[in-house]
Amino acid sequence: MDVLKKYLGLFWTFSKIGVTTFGGGYAMLPILQREIVEDKGWATDEELTDWYAIGQCTPGVIAVNTATFVGQKRGGIAGGIVATLGLVFPSLIIIMLIAALISSFAELAAVRNAFAGIRVCVCVLVVNAVVKLWRKSIVDWATFVVFLAVFALSVFTSLSPIPFVVLSALAGIVLKNLEARRK
Repeated sequence: MDVLKKYLGLFWTFSKIGVTTFGGGYAMLPILQREIVEDKGWATDEELTDWYAIGQCTPGVIAVNTATFVGQKRGGIAGGIVATLGLVFPSLIIIMLIAALISSFAELAAVRNAFAGIRVCVCVLVVNAVVKLWRKSIVDWATFVVFLAVFALSVFTSLSPIPFVVLSALAGIVLKNLEARRK
């Protein structure tokens, strides 16, 4: 019975996240952080940040990948599957309903205006996620240098995020080892 309760808890938690978050993976970051780290204690801020990074450079949506990681940590492979299904289930139902109705309503001014407002809200949610991640990730000069390098490269090149993550990992190893040798 405890196993069933654990899986239902995973499914329910990720279903709530999936149904209440609009704007994709980045918009889910602050909600995932609050629900998974602060409310449930299922992961640490560091784990969640690592999962975001891995989710960014692996196939799939960041939030779905993160749900899979959290579920796997809580309940093994079955937990990963249950958490992932919980996250995507509400979206699947909502998208099927919208797809059936959108062509009839897409040109209405109220619908266009609603989407304009939602886009602004999503921008705020993404900025909020960045601020929270910044506080936990940019902790010294080395991490700030890595941040600046990745930021500049991402703005001025069209490289995939994968090289950024790999190069950042290597830079972290080198810089932290140099810092440790100095001490």
